[in-house]
Amino acid sequence: MMDECIRVLLVILFLFRFSSTISAIRKDIGFQIIHPCKTTVQGRYLLSDDNGYVCNAVYVNSRSGCCPHRGDKFSCHGCNLLSQCCNSYEYCVSCCLNPALTNREQVLKMKVAKPVTARTYASVFDYCAGRCRHSSESVVHENAYISDFHHCFSLPSNSSGKNSTLTEARLSGINVVVGRQGESCNSVCKSRGQSCVPNKLVALNHCDVIQKYMTCKGSCLASVGADQPAEVVFDAPVHLNPGSCLYTETESILSCDGLHQHTRRLCPCA
Repeated sequence: MMDECIRVLLVILFLFRFSSTISAIRKDIGFQIIHPCKTTVQGRYLLSDDNGYVCNAVYVNSRSGCCPHRGDKFSCHGCNLLSQCCNSYEYCVSCCLNPALTNREQVLKMKVAKPVTARTYASVFDYCAGRCRHSSESVVHENAYISDFHHCFSLPSNSSGKNSTLTEARLSGINVVVGRQGESCNSVCKSRGQSCVPNKLVALNHCDVIQKYMTCKGSCLASVGADQPAEVVFDAPVHLNPGSCLYTETESILSCDGLHQHTRRLCPCA
């Protein structure tokens, strides 16, 4: 009888110890949810993640691919907030991700490329990572940068309006010159010992910018022509609206070669 009681007691002690071990194991095991990050891959040492942090590549979390949450989120270190251009690709992306600077709704409607069939951006990070790369807008003479701030994230715009200050900032390093009647921008700039910068014609192609350099007494009108932006000379035929300034809604036709016998061009020279 005594032996049987001892056996029962040993079984109870065994079960109690085993169950406590199981309980401890279950308590200690946790399934932490890992949220993976998208990151830039362009930099040699730094990278930016889609949370808006910039870090050295060696500090990236090996499981999530994210930067440590240290330092400033949406850092604009080395950025000119007026022109929305930065001297570092990674900080350009970080700054661009700031909701106060980049409108998510606008960005997600934008085409990645010019063709109508092109896809739209899948996320704000995709936009920032693509937009901040070197673009033709920051290049002069095809192979040199206008300034150290050549990583830009501002939204391209067809109308200047409230963005007039931003547009002017993009013309940093550019001499804006009013040409003579019937003269192309190539000729205008060459006469000054400079060259016309074709990718800056878009920045000039806004009424409020044109009106800063020309009188535009006959208003500012949308037109079609490779000679724009321009002003119609006052002795032009009436049907050409003498004194009016002209801009084009088809920016792809803008050209440094364009000219018209009855207009004076507004030219970007460097």
